[in-house]
Amino acid sequence: MLSFATDWTMISSLATGVGTLVLAVATFASVRSANRSARVAEEALLEQRRPVLAPSRFDDPVQKIMFAERHWVHAHGGRGVVQHANGNVYLAMSLRNVGAGIGVCQAWAVASGDISSARRPQHLPDADFRVQTRDLYIPAGDLGMWQGALRDPDEPAHRTVVEAIEAGEPVVIELLYSDQVGEQRTITRFAVAPYPGAETGEVIWTVSAVRHWFLDRPGPRSDSDIEARAAEILRRIETGTQDGVVAAELEVAAAARATGDNGAGAGNEAEAGEQPEAVQAATPDRVSAIARPNCE
Repeated sequence: MLSFATDWTMISSLATGVGTLVLAVATFASVRSANRSARVAEEALLEQRRPVLAPSRFDDPVQKIMFAERHWVHAHGGRGVVQHANGNVYLAMSLRNVGAGIGVCQAWAVASGDISSARRPQHLPDADFRVQTRDLYIPAGDLGMWQGALRDPDEPAHRTVVEAIEAGEPVVIELLYSDQVGEQRTITRFAVAPYPGAETGEVIWTVSAVRHWFLDRPGPRSDSDIEARAAEILRRIETGTQDGVVAAELEVAAAARATGDNGAGAGNEAEAGEQPEAVQAATPDRVSAIARPNCE
């Protein structure tokens, strides 16, 4: 009869190894859970401090804004100021902070021309931004304002904005701002567009937000998707312009053919079914309605 001896030393070693492995797995799971909780808490804290600037409401009160030269302007709700006076360009906007944290204006840039994201998919170059000299804090969920001025008439931005004012063209203002500790930097593009007032006929500059760029982290929307969509819209705009040109050419051709047909019928009623060669040569060929791409 065989007898089996129990190796308690081996059993205890195996039990110790299994217990250590279970403890390691539990510790790893606990650490992962703690890291996840820490990331969630950090994201929640950042969201509680994130500012998001947007145009104010039209029923918000008027704000009186003074510049260094003691020049005063009035920014109504949902509107801005684009003014050329005494050789200087004065800019101002009535804004609201729709985020949960205090917004601190850090720098700004201005440009004129097309304000659409289709033709301007990226924010203005970093070199175009100028530091905000005045401390402008916009409280969370409340009304605020922004102001800036161009005082050098030889500066390119000064000339382009003055030309936009005289031509009645919109102006692009991009603000770089952060939270109250200088983090969570964001660039918001505002379009300030003029239109004549209904009562006085005075030019009123309305403010609208076009794009937001988060500089320290990815934004809620994919930049590549936005740029692809903007490029598609731009292609459709260009195609529509070409279609309009083709339609105009068709109308001209139809009018020319009608003129040729009337002249041929009045000149020779007996040969109404056959046009003279001169009239046929003067009649333009049929224009294709297919919009051809501009390959020049």
